[in-house]
Amino acid sequence: MSVIAIGNYSAEPLDLQRNFHGAQLVYLCWENHLLFCAPFTFPLPAQMGFGDFLTQVLTPAISQHPDAASVDFSAARWRLNDAPFTPDNTLSLGDNGITHKSLLHLSTPGLNGLAGSGN
Repeated sequence: MSVIAIGNYSAEPLDLQRNFHGAQLVYLCWENHLLFCAPFTFPLPAQMGFGDFLTQVLTPAISQHPDAASVDFSAARWRLNDAPFTPDNTLSLGDNGITHKSLLHLSTPGLNGLAGSGN
C-alpha cells in the first residue's frame, strides 16, 4: 500500500542535542539479554571517559541481570551504529566517535541470557 503525504511536515524534533543541557543521548543494546526489552538510553556528557561509562553507568544499569556479575568488558565485542568498534577506555565518549543518538551494541561472549535463553 502506498502512502501519500499531505502537505509539508515542518515540526522540529524535540530530541535535538541542544535540548539536553550539554549531554548527548547514547543508546545501548546488550545482545542476547532481552530481559532488557529495549536499548538503554543514557544522557551522557561527550567528555565522559569510556571506562567511566562502563563502571559508573553501564555496570549499575545491568546489575539486576543474573549474567551481569560475569561480564568481562575486556572480552566484550562492540558495534557502534552497526559497524565493528573497539573502544579505548582511556578516551572520552566523543573521542571514541560516540555522538548524539549513537547506538552501541554490547556482545558478551559466553553469556547468552537466563539459562542461555537470550533473555
